[in-house]
Amino acid sequence: MIVTQDIVRPPQHLVAAIQEIGAATASSTLSKMGIRSAFICGPTARTPGRAIAGPALTLQFMPKREDLYGEDEYAEPEKQLHRHALYHTQPGDIVVVDARGDLKSGVFGDMMLTYFKGKGGLGVVIDGCIRDYPNVKRLDLGLWVTGLTPNFHTQTDIMPFAVNVPVACGGVFVMPGDIIVADDDGAVVVPVKMAEELIREASVHHEWEGFSRQRLFEGGELRRYYPLHDDARPEYEAWLAAQKAAGD
Repeated sequence: MIVTQDIVRPPQHLVAAIQEIGAATASSTLSKMGIRSAFICGPTARTPGRAIAGPALTLQFMPKREDLYGEDEYAEPEKQLHRHALYHTQPGDIVVVDARGDLKSGVFGDMMLTYFKGKGGLGVVIDGCIRDYPNVKRLDLGLWVTGLTPNFHTQTDIMPFAVNVPVACGGVFVMPGDIIVADDDGAVVVPVKMAEELIREASVHHEWEGFSRQRLFEGGELRRYYPLHDDARPEYEAWLAAQKAAGD
């Protein structure tokens, strides 16, 4: 019997705050905090307009070796570790797959992702492919994948090897339980231990950026408003106070 470990999920208030921040601000703020690149390079949004955040269930693929993994799609299904990754699904989870950049194997298809959706999963980030896309796109899951294929997961060159272990997805190190934030800009990995500091730093940035965006739209000077110049800070502080008073 195959036994795989579950993940430790971060507090929901951290996840919600990071979703509000978004991928772009999370990436740039993490860079200032010392994480040079948290962007998962390769997978792109296949569900435009979706913005999600949640803890990472991880799945690692390795090069296929036929003495370890059979050819048939349905042979000994409980040996197929991509199923075991989904068995851990709780509402709000995101599956992150190290598929080695393979563009021939469909990591998940319609039936597997229907199960994932039914368990409350939010989306998948895969540096590889899915299949059955005409059906999958109707599931209302967030999909960040590198490509699409008609092939099943072990039809060609890779095989699932480990569940909820550290993986490299799109050239980025992902720990099980890391917070993933993904939108039309792409997917970003947020280490849980840095989440609270990220939220504090990004919230300040988010507030002045809203002010600056408004001023630039009104014809304001780029040098004054982006990034926010010290000369414009009193104007920003007055604007912020007015915004807070209007919300009271």
